[in-house]
Amino acid sequence: MASSSRTSFVLASRASKLAQIQTNIVRDDLEAAFPALSFGTSFMTTEGDKNQSQALYLLGGKALWTKELEVALKENVVDMLVHSLKDVPTTLPDGCEIGAILERENPVDSLVVKQGLPYKTLEDLPAGSVVGTSSVRRVAQLRRSFPGLVFLDVRGNLNTRLAKLDAPDGPYTALILAKAGLVRLGMGDRVTADLTAPILFHAVSQGALAVEILAGDQETRKLCKMLTHQETQWKCLAERALLRELEGGCSVPVGVSTSLSQIDKSAGELTHAVLTITGCVTSLDGSVHVQDTLSQEVESIQGAEELGRNLATKLMSNGAKAILDDITQDRRKRTSEAETAE
Repeated sequence: MASSSRTSFVLASRASKLAQIQTNIVRDDLEAAFPALSFGTSFMTTEGDKNQSQALYLLGGKALWTKELEVALKENVVDMLVHSLKDVPTTLPDGCEIGAILERENPVDSLVVKQGLPYKTLEDLPAGSVVGTSSVRRVAQLRRSFPGLVFLDVRGNLNTRLAKLDAPDGPYTALILAKAGLVRLGMGDRVTADLTAPILFHAVSQGALAVEILAGDQETRKLCKMLTHQETQWKCLAERALLRELEGGCSVPVGVSTSLSQIDKSAGELTHAVLTITGCVTSLDGSVHVQDTLSQEVESIQGAEELGRNLATKLMSNGAKAILDDITQDRRKRTSEAETAE
């Protein structure tokens, strides 16, 4: 929708309830900032939504959640795409860019225990308890501290996963879920306990919403500038630079924790901060864990991204490359076995 001086814009996202809530958050912010303009919404089902049976680890990269939406964007059917930034590939298709990154919700993962059970922490769960998650990052890290637990894949939207958890005859004692999604759905009361570093480092960009736009769309870019929360932007772009350098996709056990301190602003713009980023890569069985931290004064997005890349280089030289190579080989083998079984 590239005509000049537009007065209406269409925001698109996945069709899940959470995606719709997140899109409405962005729409409401835009309507409040630009009351003379009109903002509509459109929702569609992506390949990642359609395939609810195969493990995410075997499905491939994050484009499963974004490709169909990007086709609509490129064909000028819609003007903005609203994503959970953690689901967005670190390299976007030609002609697309991240126009805005909104203020981050709490990025931690949370333990959610089956209704009626008394457990309050992971330490409380008896040996052999089944914990549901589709994230190899969570499984790899938690196996280090909780070797007695059994981890089982669980797919579907949040409502579906919670129903599977609470089913009387279901196998799950608990689930591990992103806290931000539960909060946005109004289900924060289901959180039993937050799981923080160093027990569990969260996913890159977890908790942050992003708006994807066409690279040449100056009008939409101006609207998006108002949405951007610079502290979140600097942290998330540093994390994405780390992940891009590690070539980690949606189902690679890369965890992060990032903070900003000594923040300076000029005319409302972030101009300087000390950025501290910790990254880790963990083998699938939890037996090998590579972790490191870098902290540096940065004065721009580019400086934040450089710090992320430098941390990736350090991790790779300290053993992360061997872990990631083993994971790639394991995925190829299991994908081939799954195709043969079909």
